[in-house]
Amino acid sequence: MPVTDVYQDLETRTLTIVADFAAPLARVWQIYADPRQLEKIWGPPEFPATVVDHELRPGGRVTYFMTGPDGEKYAGYWQVTAVDEPNGFEFDDGFADLDFNPDPEMPVSKNIFTFAEHDGGTRSTFVSIYESVEALQKVLDMGVIEGASSAINQIDGLLAG
Repeated sequence: MPVTDVYQDLETRTLTIVADFAAPLARVWQIYADPRQLEKIWGPPEFPATVVDHELRPGGRVTYFMTGPDGEKYAGYWQVTAVDEPNGFEFDDGFADLDFNPDPEMPVSKNIFTFAEHDGGTRSTFVSIYESVEALQKVLDMGVIEGASSAINQIDGLLAG
């Protein structure tokens, strides 16, 4: 399992997931840079993702939806704020309606994804920062740790293929 550590800090309103991959930095970066690869790992296995728009550049937007086992679709977006290829990128991640309009009732998180060489492979650190403790608690109650961990754990299979 690639995920090696998960911790939440209500005081700083952060959720951090660390994962190690037996692949070069550039290869791990490519998973996020290529929308067809991204959709293979963005949602948990039972909620596969479909990437609709993919502009991984500052000011760019990535839109996607996940399809649940019952066929219901759940949309989301990234508003990309910074890119440092292949070392990482930053984006605001939010829930949306099926036209990709932000859902004002749901939390938005600032995300910082970093990739660094580590033990002959790549260590990925995924940090999500929420506007309030209540927003973080809402996604924790929705199962974000389990969902994100199972999504990230799919990366090894993609790297092996």
